[in-house]
Amino acid sequence: MAMKIDINLCTACGDCEPVCPTSAIVPHKGLFAIKADTCTECEPDFDMPQCLETCMEDGCIVPAE
Repeated sequence: MAMKIDINLCTACGDCEPVCPTSAIVPHKGLFAIKADTCTECEPDFDMPQCLETCMEDGCIVPAE
């Protein structure tokens, strides 16, 4: 599975982009998006997605459906 960014909650701070070990987070229309085909939820290297741990907006980064 992959993570996704809720564009309604993203503040475009960019904190998530540099912590992504697979470079799955990319700028998109002034905000950020997560490429589902590249996102591994940081497994097996981390216990938790690094973007989720870094994001200051509750509910902004969630598992993709």
